Amino acid sequence: MLLNPWVPAQIDSPVGAAYDLLSQRAGRLPLLDLSQASPPYPPAPAVVDHLQRCLADGASAGYTDVPGLPKLREAFAADLSQDYDAALEPGNVQVTSGCNQAFCLVAGVLAQPGDEIVLPLPYYFNHDMWLRLNGITPVYLEPDADLVARATALEALITPRTRAVLLVTPGNPTGVTIPPEEIAAFAEVARRHDIALVLDETYRSFRATEGPAHALYAEADWSDHVIGLFSFSKEFAIPGYRVGAVVAGPKVGREVAKLMDCVAVCAPKIGQEAAWAGLTRATDWRIERAAEMASRRAAFRAALADQPGGFEILACGGYFGWLRHPFHDEPTPEVARRLLVDHDLLLLPGTAFEPTDSRSLRVSIAGVDEGTAGDLADRLRSAAA
Repeated sequence: MLLNPWVPAQIDSPVGAAYDLLSQRAGRLPLLDLSQASPPYPPAPAVVDHLQRCLADGASAGYTDVPGLPKLREAFAADLSQDYDAALEPGNVQVTSGCNQAFCLVAGVLAQPGDEIVLPLPYYFNHDMWLRLNGITPVYLEPDADLVARATALEALITPRTRAVLLVTPGNPTGVTIPPEEIAAFAEVARRHDIALVLDETYRSFRATEGPAHALYAEADWSDHVIGLFSFSKEFAIPGYRVGAVVAGPKVGREVAKLMDCVAVCAPKIGQEAAWAGLTRATDWRIERAAEMASRRAAFRAALADQPGGFEILACGGYFGWLRHPFHDEPTPEVARRLLVDHDLLLLPGTAFEPTDSRSLRVSIAGVDEGTAGDLADRLRSAAA
């Protein structure tokens, strides 16, 4: 049979490709898997208790309204309003089956084949993949020396086909958090050129500051040019329940709901119940988990401070560390393969996140603690010996 040529032309899932290499391991050491951003702890007891009650009564197996459970939309709007000193309404929230789907729906609302969306480098691979799968051209914005995307670099990239600029903050794969004033500068460029600023804030609770990530939702006209993408997977350790959200004005929200109705009807009800329980019954647990991730980042930085084997931390924040390896003449995918096969260390090659090879590797901080951080440094040192 004939296939849509745009699909075979795309890469396979980088995470799936990494796991496909597991059979090649020498197995001399226990596997140290730092590839996927999966929470290293179970959901909060309050969430588990609520889900057990939902499963017992059977109602969680049904549909919800396309925009999501009213109580979840209300709770999330209140949560965001508190965090951003804003006045968001439940009507601003469209619940989705994870943040990946939120991005796909928003991209479908904003752009058609031949249009352009600006992605700062390095990008999250599923964003780049989805645009290409739909004939939308990703245009790459080079960050500054600290890997921070700057609004001044956006102006020169905007063309009549530009529909949006996407910022992921804290970043995936770098963990870099874009400062509030820089996000405001991006919003001003978007407003001036009548394009959308799409903010993916999947890792918002894992920033190194308790201050608001930005002040955009407090502006009266925010919905004219800003769209938010959110995930509950990391917030409440429920990645398998697949629940995220789009936050937008009514104009965009209506169109997102049309696409949502076609691709999923609604996000899984049990996942929505889990997110609601997390928002309303796990506040202290949520704060404790953010503090735990900060401790894991500190352990990672301390263990690699002396650049073991020549591996250098380029950035660290949120859920990720971004390393530069020392092998100038070896392609990064081969470096990642060798780290797994010979040293039982599973990382993702930076080439999954950028169109060129900058000798980078992504580390999932979720798998790092005071014990494994030293083990990571030892394996990196051994790889360079």
